[in-house]
Amino acid sequence: MSSLSQAARASRSSSTPPAQVLVIVCAGVILASLDLFIVNVALPQIARDLGAASLGDLSWVLNGYAIVYAALLVLFGRLADRHRRKYGFLLGVAVFTVASAACGAADSVAMLVAFRLVQAAGAALLTPTSLSLVLAAYPPERRSGAVRAWTATGGVAAAFGPVIGGLLVAASWRWVFLVNVPIGLAALVVGWLRLPDAPGHPGPRPDALGALLVTAGVGALSLGLVKGGSWGWSSAATVAVLAGSAAALGLFAAHCARHHNPLIDPALLRVRSFSGASLIALLFSVSFGAMLLSVVLWEQDVWGWSALKTGLAIAPGPIMVPLFSFLVAGRLIGRFGPGPVIAAGSVIFAAGASWWALAVGLQPDYAADMLGGMILTGIGVGLTLPTLMATAAASLPPPSFATGAAVVNMLRQVGLAVGVAVLVAVLGSPASPAGELSAFRHGWIVIAAIALATAAAAVLLRTPAPRAATPAPRAATPAPNATRPRSEQGEAAGDRVHPRVLRGPDGAARQGPGR
Repeated sequence: MSSLSQAARASRSSSTPPAQVLVIVCAGVILASLDLFIVNVALPQIARDLGAASLGDLSWVLNGYAIVYAALLVLFGRLADRHRRKYGFLLGVAVFTVASAACGAADSVAMLVAFRLVQAAGAALLTPTSLSLVLAAYPPERRSGAVRAWTATGGVAAAFGPVIGGLLVAASWRWVFLVNVPIGLAALVVGWLRLPDAPGHPGPRPDALGALLVTAGVGALSLGLVKGGSWGWSSAATVAVLAGSAAALGLFAAHCARHHNPLIDPALLRVRSFSGASLIALLFSVSFGAMLLSVVLWEQDVWGWSALKTGLAIAPGPIMVPLFSFLVAGRLIGRFGPGPVIAAGSVIFAAGASWWALAVGLQPDYAADMLGGMILTGIGVGLTLPTLMATAAASLPPPSFATGAAVVNMLRQVGLAVGVAVLVAVLGSPASPAGELSAFRHGWIVIAAIALATAAAAVLLRTPAPRAATPAPRAATPAPNATRPRSEQGEAAGDRVHPRVLRGPDGAARQGPGR
């Protein structure tokens, strides 16, 4: 019996209900997503406590995490597809939890940065394996809703990062890291006992050169984006790093096109619903990352609010995300399809950023200036981000669950870094309150423009037209790639992926491009 048949049988015979699998892995998603933003509000206190002499040195507490996380996602996702997903997830959670405890005990900036890099490696392993477990646990017709829940959990955790960070910093900055320990331990214990033992798909080891090229390329791109503002966008360091990134990623693309076992199969990117949703997720993440940072900077640096007050002021936005993801998006997708829902969410998000550009003034008036924009951007995220992830994930064949999830999340992380870089470049260094107001208004207009570009791209996102599903044959006809490992061919007993049939975001069989 093939490994895929075993995976399908294990998934369906597991005594753990799919909803429990979703809840368990979402604990890991909360850990990885929360730490992308929770540390921001703690930086001033960390600087005072650890005696950081340079903001540039301290920035690596944030930047090092983001760079390593983005760079390792694809490699760890590909490795996870070959091994038992349960143990890959648990290993990622264990590494993240131990590193979090070490961060909380750090007594120097260098030690804190080092442990943050280990944290990021754990997050890069648990993120793709968590989504892979969800996709394996749910039947195709229910995967769209499960992926929306998985994505909404990550989005809420990321958006609530400043809120929770503000509460914890009131006690000590160390609690920003130590709060992960009980969550991680609970996820480890419950995951060990309850997660299904979904087998991997044995095949050739991931291509070492491809792994090196994509890790170097994405790492250099993230480095150039997060440090370009402080180095200078035209400086030799920035130009060299970004040029090196472009060269590494170009070589990676050429290598994947020729290699017999590429790290990312080009056929996966030829699936229009997957590649289209992934690229739109990249674009939307640019506006999402810039939006979150802009609100924190405005309320703390211009209005002079505390970390706690800033976090509480952001809360209405994240509250909207699960409400509109679970209660509204699913119904709209069933009626209109994912493209119009993503476009509508992006337009609403743009309206929220435009609200701030038109309403915000130097004198704090939260109800009139900020609240409306927070609610609109939260609604936009709830409609857009989970729908994008569900559309991309629904097209993945079982052997590529973790790899595909890693590709999408890598693009999202790069998008967040681009958004931060764009906002920093637009804001500049205004020397007066009036200059700050003008700079932030320009920033919010740019955020709205990027969100509208996302909406325009989403209109072009087409899911294949439905066609009647046909029973899977008992024996698959050998395909041109039959010499490749069976784990690469995307066929599982009871859940076959026909060469020209893809799963739409609602789980229905849809006609699509062949491999």
